[in-house]
Amino acid sequence: MTVLSLDPRQDAIQLVSIPRDTRTTIAGKGIEDKINHAYAFGGADMIVATVENFLGIEMDYYVSMNMSGLKELVDQLVGITVNNEIAWNDGKYNFTEGPTDLDGDKSMHFVCMRKQDPDGDFGRTKRQRKVIQGVVDKGASVASVSKINGVIDIPGNNMATNLDFADMKKLLSDYKDTRKNFVDYQMEGNGANIDGVYYLIVPDEEVQKVQGMIEEIEI
Repeated sequence: MTVLSLDPRQDAIQLVSIPRDTRTTIAGKGIEDKINHAYAFGGADMIVATVENFLGIEMDYYVSMNMSGLKELVDQLVGITVNNEIAWNDGKYNFTEGPTDLDGDKSMHFVCMRKQDPDGDFGRTKRQRKVIQGVVDKGASVASVSKINGVIDIPGNNMATNLDFADMKKLLSDYKDTRKNFVDYQMEGNGANIDGVYYLIVPDEEVQKVQGMIEEIEI
């Protein structure tokens, strides 16, 4: 789960990851639970509302995508390139350190691996941010009406968004240079076992820090 912000003043892009086990109030339910459970309870609307409530911000757009949608998106862009930091083999692909070319299927394997990563789920989340950066970079470099049409054509059961054609075209044309100044951050916290369930407890200071990072871009 990530919050992406665009800074038109400095042509910068910021990507903040919210760990899936983060304990927070689920908007519309009034219960404390893992933040990613909001999607299971109420889909995109509830997860957006929950993230807005958690960070004290307002979101303009959202994109919800499963692994099949990711595969189609990367293939639509004719592949992406990421900088891989650890080497591993998952039985199908051999991932080496350094610049790595990914097609749709290889992208799914790249973002799903966790057990061979010394940082576990946090390492996986970092690779997810790398793929998003790769998609943004490639999308900006090949921005065209045909590519936008291809993205829109990704089957509805694999991707949902409130971005329409005009929104996508404007983002790709007006923010092409933001990919040159990319900052990513992962929210931090402490693990806790509550009633036999593992949660990540993010302190108020960390929430306020991230809120400030996002608000600074929005000014």
